[in-house]
Amino acid sequence: MSNSILPLLKKYDVPTPRYTSYPTVPYWDFSTINEASWKQAVLETFAEEGGELCVYVHLPFCENLCTFCACTKRITVNHSVEDPYIAAVLKEWQIYRSLLPAAPIIKEIHLGGGTPTFFSPENLVQLINGITKDAVVNADHEFSVEVHPNYTTEEHLKKLAEVGFNRISLGVQDFDPIVQFAINRVQSFERTKEVVDWARKYNYNSINIDLIYGLPHQTVQSVQFSVEKITSLMPDRIAFYSYAHVPWKSKGQRRYTEADLPAAGQKWEMYNTGKELLEAVGFISIGMDHFALKDDKLFTAAASGQLHRNFMGYTTTKSKLIIGLGVSSISDSWTAFAQNEKEVEAYEEKINKGILPLVNGHLLNEEDLVIRKKILELMCESKTSLHKELANADFKLHVFSALNALEADGLVKITGDDIQVTPKGNSFIRNISAALDIKLWKNESTAKTFSKAI
Repeated sequence: MSNSILPLLKKYDVPTPRYTSYPTVPYWDFSTINEASWKQAVLETFAEEGGELCVYVHLPFCENLCTFCACTKRITVNHSVEDPYIAAVLKEWQIYRSLLPAAPIIKEIHLGGGTPTFFSPENLVQLINGITKDAVVNADHEFSVEVHPNYTTEEHLKKLAEVGFNRISLGVQDFDPIVQFAINRVQSFERTKEVVDWARKYNYNSINIDLIYGLPHQTVQSVQFSVEKITSLMPDRIAFYSYAHVPWKSKGQRRYTEADLPAAGQKWEMYNTGKELLEAVGFISIGMDHFALKDDKLFTAAASGQLHRNFMGYTTTKSKLIIGLGVSSISDSWTAFAQNEKEVEAYEEKINKGILPLVNGHLLNEEDLVIRKKILELMCESKTSLHKELANADFKLHVFSALNALEADGLVKITGDDIQVTPKGNSFIRNISAALDIKLWKNESTAKTFSKAI
């Protein structure tokens, strides 16, 4: 590792948002929005988008607790929870469907978790048919599902393919037995390969695999081992995430301590080792944590300036309307965010009363919308321009002060109002984006809010 990078790692390895939204969730103001204003925002964007939308469904149940995971989940082996939950999600969809003035054109459906394949193939088919009924499915649609190979059968992939699924994402994280024990996720390469083979059998045209660096007891050697095993399968995409240590939010992470985690310098070496191995076999770096082959849609989107980022991470379409269904799901109308109840019982109770189960949200003002656009450009295109849209003189002064410090460290290049992220700066994109985050610098304490940037 270059000695010149060590001071930067120490300086910038601070709690920083991942910018899957702006404003970030901790700084939402729920007093700005209610059910009526949220519905109005949905209707306005629905009209603007010509009726096109995306649907995200959160399926929170897991049979086993993976301790690294900070997602909203419910651990149970009781599968009687499936039917009432599916019924509630479809009722929620009907609330939205009755609001819309015309049949929606569904561009994307994403099933996330939890473990979506906790549900039986029949229940997943019922869910999808209930959503696509009385709707138009875009001919160029993308239906994707996140799967845990240990809880996925061939029948799952067969049935999902029959109702239009063409993309799959497999969670792997790491194949080192010591790491797997620490994160309570023992998963074999053979089982993972079997699920990849099924996906190819049923013509899923994009296969993604999730890997994580920075896990407890992980080493550069275990990252190398895992990446080499995965590249032998040659999926279409690989998401290579930095582990987010947020034990105050996710109690499962208290199974280990920060002493068990690699330091920032070790994480840096892990990432660069993985990156070099991936690029050596043809994967191209996309955004801050994705890699794709040249014939995958993610690469095409990045190359054509169509790459987008939202709560699902990097995506291939710039959809402005996302309807989130299920526990803790977040909906996005571009001008507003709305989040559902985080407890299954509270969610189902509100849905069964015929009301949207909103517990958080934010109506974006003009400043929010400008900053959102600028941060998205940085995250997706590695460049932006700070011109007359940013009329607030104090804000602009703060932004350029922060950016000048980043330029001095070689992370950005400033030409007038134009900001270009340097190759070195790509690894610090969260820190660079934070320079534009007015809500972040107005709320200085972030220690128990965000994971560290590196």
